Amino acid sequence: MPQGFSLSRSNLPAFLFIVMDILISYLTANTAFWLRFGYVETSFNYQSLSIIHVFLVLGASGIMGVYQSWRGRPLSFYLGSVIFSWLISFTLLVAFLVMTKSTEQYSRLWLGSWIVTSMSLSILYRVLVNVFLRSIRIRGRNSKRVLVIGRGRNYESIIQDMGHRNEWGYRLDVCLNYDQVSEASALVEKQLLKDDDFDECWLCLPLKDSGIIEEVMFALRFHTMDIRYMPGLRDVALLNHRVTPIAGFYSLDLSCSPLNEWTSVIKRTEDVVLSLVAILIASPLMLVIAGLVKITSDGPVFFKQRRLGVNGEPIDVYKFRTMHVHNEVDGKVTQAVKNDRRLTSIGGFLRRNSLDELPQFLNVLKGNMSIVGPRPHALVHNEQYKELVDSYMKRHKVKPGITGLAQVNGFRGETDTLVKMQKRVEMDLKYINSWSVTLDLKIILLTVLKGFSGTSAY
Repeated sequence: MPQGFSLSRSNLPAFLFIVMDILISYLTANTAFWLRFGYVETSFNYQSLSIIHVFLVLGASGIMGVYQSWRGRPLSFYLGSVIFSWLISFTLLVAFLVMTKSTEQYSRLWLGSWIVTSMSLSILYRVLVNVFLRSIRIRGRNSKRVLVIGRGRNYESIIQDMGHRNEWGYRLDVCLNYDQVSEASALVEKQLLKDDDFDECWLCLPLKDSGIIEEVMFALRFHTMDIRYMPGLRDVALLNHRVTPIAGFYSLDLSCSPLNEWTSVIKRTEDVVLSLVAILIASPLMLVIAGLVKITSDGPVFFKQRRLGVNGEPIDVYKFRTMHVHNEVDGKVTQAVKNDRRLTSIGGFLRRNSLDELPQFLNVLKGNMSIVGPRPHALVHNEQYKELVDSYMKRHKVKPGITGLAQVNGFRGETDTLVKMQKRVEMDLKYINSWSVTLDLKIILLTVLKGFSGTSAY
C-alpha cells in the first residue's frame, strides 16, 4: 500500500472529508447568492467572504476532532462535533463582519440561507457515509482485525456486544480467554506464531490483573499493531490519560500511532511542500554531486538501501553513492568508520556533511519517508537491537525521516556501543510522543544550522 496521504488507507477518509467541506462551504455560498439575486456574483466582497469561511470551518473542525477517525464512536456524538464546528465557523465569520463594520455590504437573507444549506449538506453526506460504511462493514469490508485477550465481565461483554456485529469496523478475529495470569503472555506468543497479521490487540483485563500488561507488551515487542488496554472503566472518570471510546467501551491507548487522520494530512502536506522547496533549491548542487559521484566511482550514482518504514514495511532508501562497489561477507552490514577504506575520494566529505542524504527528498515525495522522523536503520541492525533495546520497534510507528530529534542532539553516525543506540532510541520515542508541526520546524532549523556536519558521521 503506497504511503503518501493521497492513497493511504488511514489518511484518505480525512482528506475526502476536508475536500467535501471545502466544496460545500464555497459552492453553497455561491448557490445561495444565485438563488437570492438570480445571477452569479464574482465581486471581491462575496468571494473573499466565501474563502475566509473555508479556512474557518476547516480550522474549527480540526480543533473539534471532526477529521479524526470516528470508527467505533456513536454517530450522534460525531454529528454533534460537526454541527458545533460549523456553528463556530459562522459565528466567527459574523463577528468578523461586525468588527470590520461591513455587515451592511452583505444580504442577510443570503447569509442565512448559506448557513442553513451548508450545515444541512455537511450533516447529510456524513450520515450517508455512515450508512454506507455500516453496510460494507457488516459484510466484512473496511474492518480492522483485532486480537482480544482477557477474562472477566468486561471481556465477556465486549465479546457479546461486538463479536457478532461488525458495524463498528472492528473484527474480533481471535479472542483468547485465560484462566491463570501466567497464561496470558504464553497464549499471545502461541497465537502470533500461527497468525500475526492483526491491526490491533485489545487487553480486556480486570484491574486486579493489570500486572500482566508488561508481560503481554513484552510478547508483542516485535510487532507494530496498536495495543489498547480496556479495563472496564465505563463509569470511572480518568484524567490526564488518552482514552479512546470504541463502541461504548473505553480503551487506554498504550502503544498507538501519535498521528491520526487529521494530523497525518498536516504532516504529509508539510513534507510535500518543504521537499519541493528543498529540491528546487538544492537541484544545482545535486547535479554537481551526481557528476562527481559518477567520475569517482564505477557504481551507479544512486545507492538503494533496504530499510524498514512505517509499521515495519520494507522500503528502498535513496542515497548518493559514497563507497566503492563491494560485497559484504555473509550479508553482514558494516557501519562506516573513521578513515574507512571503502569510501570514494569524495565519499567521506559527502557523509560528514550529510550531502549523500539529499536524494531522500525523493523518498519523501514518494510517501515512504518524512523530512523529520527516526532515522531508518539497516535491516540486520533492527534484528540485532530489537532484542537489546526496550521499545526499539516502536520507532516504526511513524515514517522514518531524513533528520530527527536524535540527530540534532548529537546522536548520529556510528553506533558502536549499546548506550549510543539506547540514547538514539530514547530521542526517537521522545519525538514520537511529543510530535507537533512546531517541533518539526525546530528540528529542520537546527539541522540547517548544525546538523549537516558532525564529528561522529563518517
